[in-house]
Amino acid sequence: MRFTLAIVVVLTIASGISLAQAPTVLPESMVAEDVRLGPKKTLNGHFPFKVPGNPAQWYGRADQLRRRVLVATGLWPMPDKPPLKAVVFDKTQRKGFTVEKVYFQSLPGHYVTGLLFRPDGPAENPRPAVLSPHGHGGRMQEYSDAEVEAQIAQGAEHFTKSGKRPKLARCAQLARMGCVCFIFDMLGYADSQQISREVAHRHATVRPEERNGSADRWVFYSPQADLRLQSIMGLQTWNAIRALDFLAALPDVDPERLAVTGGSGGGTQSILLGAIDDRIKVSFPNGMVSTSMQGGCYCENCNLLRIDTGNVELAALFAPRPQAMTAADDWTRDMMKDGYPQLSWLYAMIGNQADVYCRPMLHFKHNYNYVTRATMYQWMNRHLKLGLDDPVIEQDYEPLTTAETTIWSGKHPAPTNVGIEHEKSVCKWFDDQATKKLAKLTHENEKARQDFNHTYAGAWQVVFDQSIPDKITFDDEGQQTNDGIQIQKRLVHDEARQSKIPLLVLSKAGSKPKATVIWTTDSGKAALFAKNGKPNTTLRQLIDHDVFVVLPDLLDQGELKNTTDATGDSVQRTVEDKRPYSAFTFGYNRTLVAERCADLLATVAFARTLETESVNLLSTDGSSTWAAPAAAIAGPAIARAAIDTNGFRFEQVERYQDVNFVPGAVKYGDLPMLLALRAPNALTIMGEKDIPPSVAKAYESTDKSAISVKQTGGLNPPLAQWLSKP
Repeated sequence: MRFTLAIVVVLTIASGISLAQAPTVLPESMVAEDVRLGPKKTLNGHFPFKVPGNPAQWYGRADQLRRRVLVATGLWPMPDKPPLKAVVFDKTQRKGFTVEKVYFQSLPGHYVTGLLFRPDGPAENPRPAVLSPHGHGGRMQEYSDAEVEAQIAQGAEHFTKSGKRPKLARCAQLARMGCVCFIFDMLGYADSQQISREVAHRHATVRPEERNGSADRWVFYSPQADLRLQSIMGLQTWNAIRALDFLAALPDVDPERLAVTGGSGGGTQSILLGAIDDRIKVSFPNGMVSTSMQGGCYCENCNLLRIDTGNVELAALFAPRPQAMTAADDWTRDMMKDGYPQLSWLYAMIGNQADVYCRPMLHFKHNYNYVTRATMYQWMNRHLKLGLDDPVIEQDYEPLTTAETTIWSGKHPAPTNVGIEHEKSVCKWFDDQATKKLAKLTHENEKARQDFNHTYAGAWQVVFDQSIPDKITFDDEGQQTNDGIQIQKRLVHDEARQSKIPLLVLSKAGSKPKATVIWTTDSGKAALFAKNGKPNTTLRQLIDHDVFVVLPDLLDQGELKNTTDATGDSVQRTVEDKRPYSAFTFGYNRTLVAERCADLLATVAFARTLETESVNLLSTDGSSTWAAPAAAIAGPAIARAAIDTNGFRFEQVERYQDVNFVPGAVKYGDLPMLLALRAPNALTIMGEKDIPPSVAKAYESTDKSAISVKQTGGLNPPLAQWLSKP
């Protein structure tokens, strides 16, 4: 029998917020010792790689991390790949290799430019190919005569000609070794000027367009872009994927022998591309595989990417395919003792330990110099099976001229769609792609429901990244009885997160409740007490239904708020960085909403220790942003959830410092989708004018009904009765 959805729209609960003082769990003026009240993690923190204990654990972890990379870079689900419309022209001859100019469209109207190096002469068989993201400084980065002489004196370079442009030198040598090599421009470098270097890599101040975006036209770094996980890093990752598409499709390229190597920012691109694109068989990501600094540029940071992970573990996603790198006198200096041993252990566990290698060269600063390149050549020779004698010796060549390396000129004029309007068109294309892909997901059959949950729930799992903890402990901080109400004080420890949650458990004195109700508000337990410190009328009403009422202070509420550095309920704390970009905080730290969701899940784990027949959830006063995901994640562990949305949507957030800022929330269906993912478990929605369609469809598809009650204000008896069911 098919049930009819029965969500009845109701009004917001009035909880009687006042300047109240709830009973404290901790001694007066004491704040819980919670690690999250300290400084937030920055890109300069420590990012150790902890290898799982067995292959199965690693494969599960790897799947989660790959999804994190895709979600964070805005590529979950993956956009369609429009025709590249590649143009290859103006061949230049050098001894042993040729160079051609290239441009193609990675998405309609957005051009990727670069140089294609090929071995001289016709190919008897398809050749291996190497993609070469260049890193900061650009493919045309050039040393002065004095700098080249200094490099040669140090042993870092060998030739005055090719050594002046070391990024082109590696492409030339790879071509002489028999590889096709494509070096493409990062945004804002050389011929890629549709988005300027100033915007892509040096975004120093908030632009007016970031504050004043319309409902369908916005730019990078704006709240609209963040809420859809659109970033410069994401665009560059997409460009790298399309560059690999271009390279793999060339008639003289063997698509089964593709490699990637880049240094510094190009090393970051190599790490990400290797993590998500299994067409690459060999990798040499240089200068960024490190447990220290993770990438200091805007183009190396995006929201959600490195939460509880880092570049070494992201590089490990390439395993067991062959991968090598070097350690230098920079942020990679500790790799030989912190990072490389763990990579070696992983490769030994799931493949061949000899297929990962880190060469220590601590006598050189940050580089991709002649000596580093020599290490890379040997690696490519071995694993691309080039059959050359080792060691491969790099040769000098006559430098390429400006005319020979400039893409836009003459018959190939530069695109005129540039700047702000082009940014808007790129963001809109990504938004249209996501909207189209997600709109195709339905609940029409079991396979469709699985795909729906895989995509939507998979994305939200990255955003919130928590579950009900398997084990919590708690301290008994005493109890008191007033006016027939027993108040127990507990400090809950979630050891895995190093968090501590002060909470109260209220019940009628002498009773043995069969149900527990967790009540969360936007300001913690104090919202439910009167000025005299006693439970307010609404709270008493619920207690009278003979239940345990659990009132937690979540992060930055009440006793879990560090008044010395928390700036208030209206703003969440961010890292101390003058650069106005959300990802410098939320690429490394969970949002306040995600932390409060996790605290609520730990509270559910505690509520189970009360051993009642059901644990239920009541969310009021602006707490729906963390209550809705907690109810979805908890599933049947929360028997009934009553959530007052007050009509909130994440789309209303206007800056990343807002307490309700959640990257990606708009892209993945906003608050209604979180409520929909609660299906088929019991749900009452309050504060909505109409039933959100996504919620209706989700419940109808499971042959269940969302339980609801009519409400005219306050916690009336029907709702209280529903929540108190065992």
